[in-house]
Amino acid sequence: MAPEGEKKAVSMAAETDKKKKEDAKSKKTGKDAVGEEPAMSEEDQELKERLETCVSTVVNEAKEASVTVPIQLKALDVIVTELRSATSSMTSVPKPLKFLRPHFSKIKELHASFSGDEAVSDVEMLVLRARLADVLSVLAMTMGKHEERESLKFKLSAFKDYSALEARGESSRVDDDNLGSWGHEFVRSLAGEIGQEYNARVLDGAGDPDDDAPFSDLLSMVDVIVPFHVSHNAEAEAVDLLIEVQRLKKLLNLETIDENNYGRICLYLIKTADFMSDPDDYMEMLETAFELFRKQSQYFDALRVALRMGKEDAIPELFSQCSDDALMKKQMCLLLARHRVNYEVEDDEDEDELNELIGNVQLSEQFLKLAQDLDVMDAKTPEDIYKSHLAETGGFSRRRDTGGAQVDSARANLASTFVNAFVNAGFGQDKLMTPDNEWLYKNKDHGMMSAAASLGSILLWNVEEGLTQIDKFLYSSEDYVKAGAALAVGILSSGVKNDADPALALLTEHVEGSNHTMKCAACTGLGIAYAGSGREEVMDLLLPVVESSEGGPANMLEVSLAGLALGMIYVGKCDETVGSTIVQRLMEGTEEELDHSHARFLCLGLGLLFLGRMEMADAMLEALRTVEHKIAKYAAIVLETCAYAGTGNVLKVQEMLHHCAEHITEAAEHQMAAVIGIGLITMGEDVGSEMALRAFDHLLHYCELPIKRAVPLALAILNVSNPDFAVIDQLSRLSHDPDAEISQNAVLAMGIVSAGTNNSRVAGLLRQLSEFYNKEAGHIFCVRIAQGLLHMGKGLITLNPFHSDRMLMSGPALGGLLVLIHSCMDLKNTLLDKSHYLLYYLTCAMSPRMLITVNEDMSWRSVTVRVGQAVETVGQAGKPKTITGFQTHTTPVLLGAQERAELGTEEVLSVSSVLEGIVVLKDNPDYEPEEGNQ
Repeated sequence: MAPEGEKKAVSMAAETDKKKKEDAKSKKTGKDAVGEEPAMSEEDQELKERLETCVSTVVNEAKEASVTVPIQLKALDVIVTELRSATSSMTSVPKPLKFLRPHFSKIKELHASFSGDEAVSDVEMLVLRARLADVLSVLAMTMGKHEERESLKFKLSAFKDYSALEARGESSRVDDDNLGSWGHEFVRSLAGEIGQEYNARVLDGAGDPDDDAPFSDLLSMVDVIVPFHVSHNAEAEAVDLLIEVQRLKKLLNLETIDENNYGRICLYLIKTADFMSDPDDYMEMLETAFELFRKQSQYFDALRVALRMGKEDAIPELFSQCSDDALMKKQMCLLLARHRVNYEVEDDEDEDELNELIGNVQLSEQFLKLAQDLDVMDAKTPEDIYKSHLAETGGFSRRRDTGGAQVDSARANLASTFVNAFVNAGFGQDKLMTPDNEWLYKNKDHGMMSAAASLGSILLWNVEEGLTQIDKFLYSSEDYVKAGAALAVGILSSGVKNDADPALALLTEHVEGSNHTMKCAACTGLGIAYAGSGREEVMDLLLPVVESSEGGPANMLEVSLAGLALGMIYVGKCDETVGSTIVQRLMEGTEEELDHSHARFLCLGLGLLFLGRMEMADAMLEALRTVEHKIAKYAAIVLETCAYAGTGNVLKVQEMLHHCAEHITEAAEHQMAAVIGIGLITMGEDVGSEMALRAFDHLLHYCELPIKRAVPLALAILNVSNPDFAVIDQLSRLSHDPDAEISQNAVLAMGIVSAGTNNSRVAGLLRQLSEFYNKEAGHIFCVRIAQGLLHMGKGLITLNPFHSDRMLMSGPALGGLLVLIHSCMDLKNTLLDKSHYLLYYLTCAMSPRMLITVNEDMSWRSVTVRVGQAVETVGQAGKPKTITGFQTHTTPVLLGAQERAELGTEEVLSVSSVLEGIVVLKDNPDYEPEEGNQ
């Protein structure tokens, strides 16, 4: 209720205005009689009368001399008090707003009559005008015309008057909290109008958006609203307002951001960045999140954001800032190792240990320990995977099989080589290659090369032991075995840094040599071993191979593989030298050279250089337009889609769909690249992925064959190691397509989608397909490879390029997948011909899908964790659950593509905010064990 003085003032005004009040009463009773409005409670009736009395006092239509300005102010104060107390919570339309609705225009006219400086020469009049504008601003929220932004106009006029009062030294008459006190809904409504007003002014050319002066009145309100939102748990709305007025950096100076809310703000910034079409806005949002994390000393999260932005030059700074937190540094090194970042810690007492962590030196040891813990150490044979005894339908089929795929045993053995290499990847033992050399000679020529190279995959990450086993083959008299051993050295070192640099030391002579097979193997080996490292010595070695032009088609194969290897080594690094060399080679290439089936890999190498780097690829795109061969179109689309990979950029997706709208059946490689591009751009972003799935359905219905052939591959890219029911269903249908290339691509896509998951449904489907295609050598080969991928690493390994709670995309991993995807665009001349060893590029994408918790000395520490489906919690109030349908396990555990883990005990704290890979734990100092458990 209003204070005593105010009541007196109101009763005085009421006496002078008795007649009006009675009129109003008689009107009211008339209304009730007609029955238009239900009868009000006594309380409401009293409130209504009180407000109407106050309005009539303020407006003073009879111009009675006894109603002075102080009395009008007192009456206005009653209205203000009622409005403020009613709008603090908005469960229903506040009563005062409802009762004041009929008087809105009257109060508006009164305010308009106060215009001009002479009308408000005295302080009291100025206060009255300011207070009136405040009240009108609140009323306009529900009654004003939305497009005229009345609420904001009145508020700005009030602010102007308050500033004038302060200038006259009357600051005691100005409210401290003139926005928040009107309630949350009002502030939200005002924030929306500020955004519209700002955009309107920018469009009208009112001033440069970077200059504060033309928008100072709006920005002064933003400076009040943003802290209000942040302190009232509406962080998302604060960020939205700052994005609207292009002043996101103001967040960094807020006092109200603390350890309780920085997480929600940063999560919102990072997730919203995906929806920014302008690369500058995208970077600004991530930079703001990066700075906020750094201010809160959350260096691990700051590092995640820095890697997401591709700002590797921020790494040394982060390490120097957390120099006294040894555990944090270890956790950061583990993240750099998972992301395959070539960084060296210097000037640190633990630098050797930290550099070992970044170099993945212990990865093999931890992986084998995990395998022992889960009891999957026993080596598996290809037959264990095929389970052909289950696929048979009885004696009849055995008789029928005799003339089938068995004749083509070299092809079957080659398939078994790959299955064996994938299934036993990283385990260091198998039943074909490690016991003796017998299996090697069951393969022919180039088959021997892949068989020897499979040793690299089996001994993956274990460089020391692996080299001793491979060494003997490097001196074989058979060129193919020697080439395979050279490739094995590269595969073995994938993602692992070794001081001796064995891959470079052993492969240099073969790259510079003249033997064609050795050269191809050595280039591929270097591409796999140094993927993402950006090593200049390797570039100096491979550039002359790309530049060489004598030797016809065989030389083009070397050029393409060297170009691809350079793309992998400098993945996402935008290196000028490599880029210009590849473009130069495409410009100088003859018709015959550019028609070579492997020239596509040269284009992919160029695309990988700019992977995820958005507009940085524009200059190269211009350069490609000068190439006169049809491959230029293909190269341009590959480059553009790689540059926008994982960004979810809608405009680029529309561009790619536009390319697919042409109906051509010949020379349509660029259309296939565009389809894969749609998958690439939308991967890792849920809304975009769903839209892309619908687009693919349309493409399958209405487009020509080349586009249909690429659809299964695009589906695979969207769901790597994530066997979604609907996607597997679609691929299963396509795997029976009459067109051989569609069905082969669909089969391989099933392998990629289910890679490393041991998914029983896919296993059953692939067994049926092996029976269905038992007369088709090409199809059987694809089915076998898919089976190998499905059981990769006996279910402990994933190919998914996304990690760190699906926030980071690993360049080398995606690059390795793209090599396979682009090979599938022309299977006859790549995997089904003599370039099957390109499959080994997948080792760049292989990563254990484990969660291991360790002490600070990197020894295992088992704790309980909850593993469940990840739930999107961005922008939600309170502390929502981050996982659903969880199960409680004891570490080590395996994580699926869509799963997330959280600690199940309060006894320990994790240094990392994301439980994935190897996580360092520390004791919780505040933990008190329950009394019953002591």
